[in-house]
Amino acid sequence: MLNAASELEFSNQTSSEEISQLSSLELSSREKSSSCSAEKPGYPDFIYVMAANIFQGIRFEKSPEKVLIKYGNEPLPSSPESEDESFQRLSYELAFSALKYQDILESILIDSYIFPSTTIPDHLSSLIIVMLYDFQDRKFQARLLSDNEDSISEVQEVENLLHSFKTKLAASLARCRIKHDALSIYHILPETVRKQELRASTLPLYAWVNTCKVSPEEVYSNLKKKGYHKVKSVLHIDDKVFAVDKHCYDVLIFPSHLKNDLLSIDLFKDYKLIFQDKSRSLAVHSVKALLNMDDDILMVNTGSWYTVAHMSVLTNNNTSKIFVCGVESQAKDPDLKNLFTKMGCKNIEILHETFINIESKDHRLQKVKVILLLPRCSGLGVSNPVEFILNEHEDTDLLKDFSQGRISEDKLHVLAQQQYEQLTHAMKFTKAQAVVYCTCSVYPEENEAIVKKALEFQDPGIKVQPYSGTHLRQCL
Repeated sequence: MLNAASELEFSNQTSSEEISQLSSLELSSREKSSSCSAEKPGYPDFIYVMAANIFQGIRFEKSPEKVLIKYGNEPLPSSPESEDESFQRLSYELAFSALKYQDILESILIDSYIFPSTTIPDHLSSLIIVMLYDFQDRKFQARLLSDNEDSISEVQEVENLLHSFKTKLAASLARCRIKHDALSIYHILPETVRKQELRASTLPLYAWVNTCKVSPEEVYSNLKKKGYHKVKSVLHIDDKVFAVDKHCYDVLIFPSHLKNDLLSIDLFKDYKLIFQDKSRSLAVHSVKALLNMDDDILMVNTGSWYTVAHMSVLTNNNTSKIFVCGVESQAKDPDLKNLFTKMGCKNIEILHETFINIESKDHRLQKVKVILLLPRCSGLGVSNPVEFILNEHEDTDLLKDFSQGRISEDKLHVLAQQQYEQLTHAMKFTKAQAVVYCTCSVYPEENEAIVKKALEFQDPGIKVQPYSGTHLRQCL
């Protein structure tokens, strides 16, 4: 068996020079952010509403005796823009920021006497929290509004309220910082969360080449025409550069600040380049290394459909078939088939049964030689929680764990038990020659401990094989 558990953290082998460069980039980024924070324009009204509805669903609920601010149960009316991916990302990022600072923001609202002195209805409390976070992030400066923007009455009401308490809110924030001896509210966050934000601010972007539609050389040429230069390292933070990943030959690396520019390039619009966390590319490449030309693959808990597509692209020249289990809703089939067709993927078969309910003797799976198991996990190894939630279709409730930088023992135990059940079930497929087990967790309980426990109840001849002869602990 092959354990490709992907722990997304800085490699112990990372050179001191790279660490120094990353740290300087992070400091530079914060200095730039600080210097232009007064010029932040704010968001359109509908973004605040979307963020408020997300926050309402993920906020921390306190015991009745500790409740000082009441939140309603009714969501605010959504707009057509809520289906747009870029707007969803902005909304989740704003809601997640508000969640990280929920206690501080609530304290500021109470200390400044907005609560309970005002008569704002409870169902607007979530909107007040997300708008207050953005207001203080703009140094309490007014929003820059466009002339053609549609206004939303609830947003205007909350904005007028916050502006009328502007001086008191700023004073309350200052008292909060003095109390915690902090330069900013960022420094009040738990150290684990701050380290996570440090990684997110310095780590590059990863995108894989869809070789069903374009060759790597064509991609390089196209990028060059757009002003990009191929280099060995992407630590050139101010340059339009890219590099080829040293572990996955079809994965390109870009500086993180280039994402908006890259999204406007046809390569991404036409599914020729796909943004995805490197952990998923590493998983499918691990499977590819174990395959013969006509071996089939069984994928479990895939999360993002791009992972399935990448596996299909890598086996495009084989006669391999990729079985994807756990797609319980048949209503998704047309959309998935349409996506795979656009990406040029032809060897994918969707199974609607959950993995645990599929028998090892299932006649469809007798040529399966490798099982790729991507179990649900804590995900605390990822650098960008919002991207993880959106791209991997994960439960938004995970943002609570991300905001604290840890997971409860009870939840960790539940996840580990599910992972153990799936891994031992995979090992019942005796015709399969390997199981690739990949998580985005930093906890041994979800990685080495699970594999060791599963192996204890199996044939003594079955053992863990390291990936490519080394145990990878990369900053993905």
